[in-house]
Amino acid sequence: MRQFVVIGLGRFGSSIAQALGAKNFEVLAIDVDEKKVKKIEGVVSQAIVLNATDDKALKELGIAEFDTAIVSMGETIEDSIMITLTLKELGVKQVIVKAQNELHSKILRKVGADRIIFPEREMAEKLAESLASPKIFDFIELSETHGIIEMVAPKKIANKTLSELGLRTKYKVSVIAIRRKLPVSQPDGSTDFKEEIVIGPGPDDEIIAGDVLILLGKNTNLDKIEKL
Repeated sequence: MRQFVVIGLGRFGSSIAQALGAKNFEVLAIDVDEKKVKKIEGVVSQAIVLNATDDKALKELGIAEFDTAIVSMGETIEDSIMITLTLKELGVKQVIVKAQNELHSKILRKVGADRIIFPEREMAEKLAESLASPKIFDFIELSETHGIIEMVAPKKIANKTLSELGLRTKYKVSVIAIRRKLPVSQPDGSTDFKEEIVIGPGPDDEIIAGDVLILLGKNTNLDKIEKL
């Protein structure tokens, strides 16, 4: 049976650990926060409170025996880099690391990460696939506190770039995709509409009237956006 170690039990890390545990894999979950560890006890094979930046402690745990390590450190980029380096030096076969940005990703690859993941981006891509099907999701619950909503852009934010709107700064909400219809001229002179989905829009992307926004964030913050 494959063995997994999940380091960092934030929303993403705990979700991964629970999903693997539900498939009856052997899962060791690690976090420095005792509350997070206690919350996942019973769901995974073993959950312990440990500072994963302590290479000696990781070695004593027998980390090298695990097939795959998933590093999901949400706060400190430096810590995830050091932990990744330590895991590879200890001989873990596959190290998968959550990256916060492209620079972080490049450094992680330099120190030996086997796979880099951007949860928001990958969720956006999966969501875009679902939006292309007849079934459209108005709300996707990720946890008790977080979710993804699909909403038509309010008129007051139209013709502004994401940078100008500052939704992430003001409301702690991320625009992970934009769905819009673009006019297309037909051979007979008529106009039809083609749907376009912008995955992971950047700060310079402009919101156009009629755009459908795919937003990720805390449910309380998403509620605020819906009321704009």
